[in-house]
Amino acid sequence: MKKIVLTFGFLSGGLSALMMFATLPFIDRLGFDNGAYVGYTAIVLSFLFVYFGVRSYRDNAQAGRLSFGRGFAVGLMITLISCVCYVVAWEILYFNFMPDFVEKWSAHAVEQARASGATDAAIAAKVQQMADFKRMYDNPFLNAAMTFAEPFPVGLLVTIVSAAVLRKRTDGPDARA
Repeated sequence: MKKIVLTFGFLSGGLSALMMFATLPFIDRLGFDNGAYVGYTAIVLSFLFVYFGVRSYRDNAQAGRLSFGRGFAVGLMITLISCVCYVVAWEILYFNFMPDFVEKWSAHAVEQARASGATDAAIAAKVQQMADFKRMYDNPFLNAAMTFAEPFPVGLLVTIVSAAVLRKRTDGPDARA
């Protein structure tokens, strides 16, 4: 199980990190709204390795048998490894290559508030909110925790679906698939 979890976890994490390194330098051209779509699409694609990892575990390590619980455990471990890779990639990018990311994002959020017709008080509140976020986000531990929270729910959902779809009991000739 260890080899399968590590292999598929690092494949998933490597793909998400690669996509992040490939797309984030173009965030100014993409825009923050489109960047979110691209980012979550990359996350979903990288978590396809959870499905393939659980299937590989079922077929190769369990002789075609897999309970939901065991499939969930394997998928969750793959997801955790992938999420850690995602966090490490973001920490490297943010703190070394994109230290102005939050300033640009803040300016975008304030501009959206202005464009939506927000009052001066609401815009001032948004400016303060983004300044507070910047102070919090510059703490590497809080940054890592918030970054981990981006892909993890997607990976958890893929894990649940994969474990449910791939569970298989082979109790006898009349066993249900």
